[in-house]
Amino acid sequence: MKLPVIAAAFAAALITTSAQAQDVAAGERSWNKCRACHQLGEGAKNLVGPQLNGLFGRHTGAVEGYSYSTANKGANITWDEAVFAEYIKDPRAKIPGTKMVFAGIKNEKEIADLTAFLKQFDKDGKKM
Repeated sequence: MKLPVIAAAFAAALITTSAQAQDVAAGERSWNKCRACHQLGEGAKNLVGPQLNGLFGRHTGAVEGYSYSTANKGANITWDEAVFAEYIKDPRAKIPGTKMVFAGIKNEKEIADLTAFLKQFDKDGKKM
């Protein structure tokens, strides 16, 4: 196999993986696991957990009016896709002492879909 053919096959695989990772509708279904404790969208409020508008790029412990654990406030993490993926698999392993009681989402595709869904909402809860 020649190099251009290999490169084209690799690029096609990346495009296919990226398209699969962007399934917002599947992410919205996964969001149902989060809704009992978190809100999202315009008018979202803190519940058992903080509202999640504008999550990516935000620092841990930064939502106004939410009573975070000492562990979460001191974690010094800025949420991005990689950090969120690691956290949502096992929140207590990523931030020992967090108040978040959640078994986690282990499936990489589901995490990517949930991430795509969450990323739609800016800090004010408006869909971007």
